[in-house]
Amino acid sequence: MAGRFVHRPTRTTVRGGDVVVPRQASAAAGRMRSWVPEGPLDLGLVLGPLRRGPGDPTFRVTADGSVWRASLTPVGPGTLRVSAPGGEVRGEAWGPGGAWLLERLPEMLGAADDPDAFVPRHRLVAVAQHRRPGLRLTRTGLVLESLIPSVLEQKVTTDEAYRAWRSLVRKFGSPAPGPVGGRMWVMPAPRAWALIPSWEWHRAGVDDKRASTILRVVRVAARLEQAVSMPAEEARARLEVVPGVGPWTSAETVQRSHGAADAVTVGDLHLPGIVGWALAGDRDADDAVMLSLLEPYAGQRHRAARLILLSGRTPARRAPKMPRGDIGKL
Repeated sequence: MAGRFVHRPTRTTVRGGDVVVPRQASAAAGRMRSWVPEGPLDLGLVLGPLRRGPGDPTFRVTADGSVWRASLTPVGPGTLRVSAPGGEVRGEAWGPGGAWLLERLPEMLGAADDPDAFVPRHRLVAVAQHRRPGLRLTRTGLVLESLIPSVLEQKVTTDEAYRAWRSLVRKFGSPAPGPVGGRMWVMPAPRAWALIPSWEWHRAGVDDKRASTILRVVRVAARLEQAVSMPAEEARARLEVVPGVGPWTSAETVQRSHGAADAVTVGDLHLPGIVGWALAGDRDADDAVMLSLLEPYAGQRHRAARLILLSGRTPARRAPKMPRGDIGKL
């Protein structure tokens, strides 16, 4: 989480990667919807957490600032294009899941979020909030879409996790509907995940532990997707019933599926040190210290952590980056 949300001064503010423009984007018209948000809205900050690396086949940003997403909805695959010219949000969608995506467009862009409930308790957090008034917490309403890539990110570098997600989605997913077919992909359905051969997991760099967790997840996919109607803490408890899904993974999931403002990520390699350094000058802070420092933000701890990460105040590295592994070469 920590490495993915560190502020980068990019044009789109969407984390990582090149800007890829889908060709023939206006070749086929899809369903349309317009929506006017209350207050400022930054598409990059809101939807950026849904992007899994610069080569994510389910996520693209065009040169005009529009965000494209390919999702597997409860009614089928869909592609959504979101733009915000002049303060009005415009959504265009294709595929069987297009209407479902448009119906939930406001929630995806933070309509269910309440940023006014957040009260900064530190100057650094207050400055970060002031500089990014368009930050809202997304709520996708899709659990597996965030849970499976979060499992892939367990105990490995982000590069390894992004490579695995990219490889598996392109190989076993389906082309996204609409004008981006062949350049964007919808993640595999639960049955498709379950049928991935063991050697393909290996080639994608996914060890047996993470692969086994995903296989257990997709066996109870329907029950896990039902968790989207639960409060975030109850949803986390249901997710953690699955062996291999712990507090880190459940928090990373509900932050996106539920827009959970208080689901702070515990067990992260970097986040405690970043929060400790930003708020107390303690780069060696552990989870207990981090939670203590975030206690004044109870109910809004995830938002506070995001603002700290977006502030750019991070401790300098004291050691080389963790080496990237590739079990597919073994």
